Formats: sequence, structure tokens, C-alpha cells
Amino acid sequence: RVIAQASQIHPSATSRGSALADSGVMAALRALGRYNRSYSLAVHGYRPVSLSLTRCFAALAQPATSSDNIAPTVKQLINGVFKDSSTDEWIDVTNPANQEVVSRVPQTTEAEFEAAVAAARSAYPAWRSTPVSQRQRVMLKLQHLIRENMDALAANVTLEQGKTLADGKGDVFRGLEVVEYSCNIAPDLMGDFVENVATGMDTYSIRQPLGVVAGICPFNFPAMVPLWMWPVAVTAGNTFVLKPSEQDPGCAVLLAELAQQAGLPDGVLNIVHGKAATVNRILDHPHIKAVAFVGSNGAGKHVLQRGTANGKRIQANMGAKNHAVIMPDAHREAAVNALAGAAFGAAGQRCMAVSAAVFVGGIDPWRNALVAKAKGLKVNAGHEAGADVGPLISPEAKKRVEDLIQSAVDEGAELVLDGRGVEVPGYQGGNFVGPTIIAGVKPHMQCYLQEIFGPVLVCLEVDDLDGALSIVNSNEHGNGTAIFTRSGPAARKYQNEVDVGMVGINVPIPVPLPFFSFTGWRGSFGGDLHMYGKAGVTFFTQPKTVTTNWKLTDEDVGSRASGLDGVGSGR
Repeated sequence: RVIAQASQIHPSATSRGSALADSGVMAALRALGRYNRSYSLAVHGYRPVSLSLTRCFAALAQPATSSDNIAPTVKQLINGVFKDSSTDEWIDVTNPANQEVVSRVPQTTEAEFEAAVAAARSAYPAWRSTPVSQRQRVMLKLQHLIRENMDALAANVTLEQGKTLADGKGDVFRGLEVVEYSCNIAPDLMGDFVENVATGMDTYSIRQPLGVVAGICPFNFPAMVPLWMWPVAVTAGNTFVLKPSEQDPGCAVLLAELAQQAGLPDGVLNIVHGKAATVNRILDHPHIKAVAFVGSNGAGKHVLQRGTANGKRIQANMGAKNHAVIMPDAHREAAVNALAGAAFGAAGQRCMAVSAAVFVGGIDPWRNALVAKAKGLKVNAGHEAGADVGPLISPEAKKRVEDLIQSAVDEGAELVLDGRGVEVPGYQGGNFVGPTIIAGVKPHMQCYLQEIFGPVLVCLEVDDLDGALSIVNSNEHGNGTAIFTRSGPAARKYQNEVDVGMVGINVPIPVPLPFFSFTGWRGSFGGDLHMYGKAGVTFFTQPKTVTTNWKLTDEDVGSRASGLDGVGSGR
């Protein structure tokens, strides 16, 4: 029924094979909401330019939660083949807007995991010997295919993760930027050369890939974070084993199919699925040399400790509590708009969300405008027209957010705007929490100490910029921060003295473009080499230093280099 409905809405969905306009996407997703046999839209009803989505998913023999709904299973990618798992352990992937089962993802078995690593090992010698210009051309083709299939990928993100279609496109686009960076990775692979370190001797360094590397991804950016990892790694000459989040794995699998179409050889990129068992296999496997991770504090600390204990390189982007400092001279409308977007966009489920606002001189001049802006945001299923704030990823996430809101009330904070209990017609089972503003927050309160990961803005007040710096620098996290001001000296003081790795000046979410790197500090990061950009290339490669001594004539063979007369003589 979904296929037929999508065909009526937009004939090209099942015939011409061309990408749909936004209106077609919206209509097809609305059809999915009405007739939701969940994954049918992404697999059949919405036919994008290049994806053969049935390669990535297969029918499940047993019914899903709904008695008449058979959810497809997500396949693994091993040695260039999308394969069904033989596991007897399946994890439901649900639509956060209505709890219907979208698909089922396997807990990859030990044998399947070993096969994925073996495929990566087998592909490595030929791939590392492939000229870098040829590896870059694969990325050039991939970025073109991602652009062609942007709407299909964003629709999948919305279906599985819940964010609005606009945010879904942003998710894909920020990952695409890293693919574009990888198209010109060669300059960051360059080494150094010093001529005549001794008479007739030169020394130079080169960067070589590590071998088999891996990535472990979170639920909140199912397109962007995988694309932060494997494009840089494979273009640098490595082969890769990827574990997407078990809560929304579909987009990572679809991107892998596009990579195949772009010419990525079999075995260079492999995908396994699951929860802690798969994570631990990655961390323990002796042939995996490095692991990139994005996720929560607890999981990140586990990855860092277990991975480094097994001799692996680790880069772990973890939790955050990102502060925005609002100076009295800040532009009123611009600052309010920025705060609302950074705090409530993507339902607050991003590691660079502004979850704490520090008002220098007090919140009162800003209160009414901020509340009015937050109340004007529309809470709805991500595919619905005009939606500003979608659902949280799971009922458990919703409960945690609501519990932290209540803890603020219990500890004496002022609940200025309460987003609990929001009703979304037609989506009564959705994981919705509306924009929430809490004032009078003190640094000892749980709503401040915890990363809420929901559409909640906690507001603190200080007398001056030094007080704001004290609060920000006392927090255990150091991911991102922003200051809103028209004062150059204040901005410069803040950027110089704040102990945070990414700083925005009148920019609420200062995520660097890929020719820089994502540089969280302190409790927000574990490891010593950051993701993407030059630091990412350095993480996925290792230096080799070569010293040469070419003799010009046979007579030179027995001569010693100047300055080395005493070496080896016992003197």
C-alpha cells in the first residue's frame, strides 16, 4: 500500500528513478505515517537516483511488533557483499515519532565479525598500494552520489532518528563536507625532507596507513559521524570496519552502497552491527590498529581504557555541556535566535548543542524574548511540514530528560517554560519533549551537571565576564562554547581564557569545517588526535623516517661520512 500511495503522490518514486522534490518527499513520508509498514518508504516507495535499497535490507521471517507488519532486517557488509546475519539476536529499530518498528538490526556473530576483519585485512595490501589520486577519485564520485541522493538519505535519517527533514539534510551535508575534504587529502599526507643531514646523506619522512581501523558511531548523527570517520581513513590508505548505532543503522548502510557505486573496492569498507558485544570485539581484536568513537561519557571511557590497554590508537569524542555567554551588549534578536536554534534544534540531541546559557548581568532583559521564541517552535514528527523540534530517540531518553527537568524544580530552580507533556496530534506514542527553559540554575544542580541531551536550556546568571569564565572553565567538559557580544576586547578575552576546544564568537555552534578538525578538550575528548582534517589524517597514519646514503663511485663505498670517524671505533 505504501508503494502504491507513493506512486500516486509522485510517479517518479517508482518509475523514472529520479530524486524527488521536497514536496514529493514530504508527501511520501506522510503516506508512510498513515500506512506505516515502516521501512517500505526507504526501501521501495522513495526511489532515489542511485541506491538499490533492497540490496541493503531483507525481509524478516517473523513479524515485528505489529501483527501485520513484517519489518525488514538490516544487512551487514562483508567483503563487498550485503549479507543477512545468521544471528538469533535482533534489535528493533523504531520510528521515534510513533514507536513502530522500522527494521531489525542483527547482533553480528563472532564468526561474521571475524569475516569482516579478514576481508579488511585481505583488501589492505592492494588498497594501500593504490595511488592516492585514484583513492581521491573514488571520494569525488562518492560526493556526487551523496548529493544526488541527499533527499533519500535525509528521509532515512528522519525515519529512524526522528530529526526534522531539514536537520536530516544538515546531518548528511556536514558528513558530505568531510567527503569533499577527502577528495584533496594528498597535501595532508605529505612528509618532510632535509637534504645533506651529513655528507651525501638525506633524511625524509613519509606518512603510511595503519592497516585495518574501525569506527563506533552514536545515534544522533547517523550520516555525519560515519562520514567523519571512514572517508578520511580509507582515502589515507586504510581499510575499515564500521559499527553504526544499533538505533538507526540504515543511513550508514545506504552510504556504503553509494561508496561501492563510487568504485570503493570490496573489503575496503565493511559494516557490522550490534551493541556492547560488537564494541568489545572491535576493541579486543589484534588486527584492528585504531578506533574512532563518538558517544556518551560512559561508553567513551570504556572505549578509551579497553582500547588503549590493547595497544590501539583511540580518538573518543564524548559528552559535553556547551555554554553560551550572553553579554549585555549582545544583539538582542540575533542572540535569542541563536540560543533557540542551538538549544532546541535537533531536539537538543547533539554534542555541540548549547545546553547552558550564562547571562552576564542577569536574564531579565532576555527572558520574554527567549520564551516567545521557544514557544513559537513547532513540535511535530520530523517529516511533517513546519516541524521545528522532532522526537527524542527513545522512550528511555524522554524519561531521562523529563526526570532531569523535575530535578531542577526539586532543587529550587525556576521552570520558566515546561516542555513536558506536549501533545502531538496523530503521534501520541512519540518521544516528544517541547522546548524547556530553566532559570535560577546553580552549578551544583543535576540539570547543570548532567548532559541532558534534550531540548532544555538551563540559564545561569553572573555579574561579569570573569564570572562567566569561572563557570565555563570549572565544568568538566570542554567541547564547544560561544560568546555573544559587540565588544572586540570582551570576545578576545573570552577566546583566549576559556578552557574549551571550539569557540564561537556570535556563532552558536562552532563546529569547524573539515579542513580544520573537531577539537573538543578535557572531559569531552579522550585520546590525543582529533577527528577529520589534518589531525584526522595524522590519526589514521603513522610516520616513517628514511635516511639515505647513495655513493657516487666505487671508491666512495669504503669511505666514512664526515663527522662519523669515531662511530663504531670504540673511541
